[in-house]
Amino acid sequence: MERVEIGMFARSKAGHDKGKLYIILRTEGEYVYLTDGRLRPMSNPKKKKKKHIQPMYRTPEGRDLTKITDVDVKRAIRLHEKEEEDVKSRCN
Repeated sequence: MERVEIGMFARSKAGHDKGKLYIILRTEGEYVYLTDGRLRPMSNPKKKKKKHIQPMYRTPEGRDLTKITDVDVKRAIRLHEKEEEDVKSRCN
């Protein structure tokens, strides 16, 4: 089983949300609770099995996770996706 920690980015590997980027809000046994700050706000996180996510071993820069808001989550995900896009465009 891969190491999964609170605050990491994670991409869904299975389900109708396959490929979607989230931030891990908490872990509970074989489950993680994910937030995207938009459709799945911190007040209603998505419950998903650990085997159905790909942790990214990276956390939002300079953020205290106890004080993070949905707006911060949306911003962090947007920035991470933009960085991934930039890397892909440079490699092609």
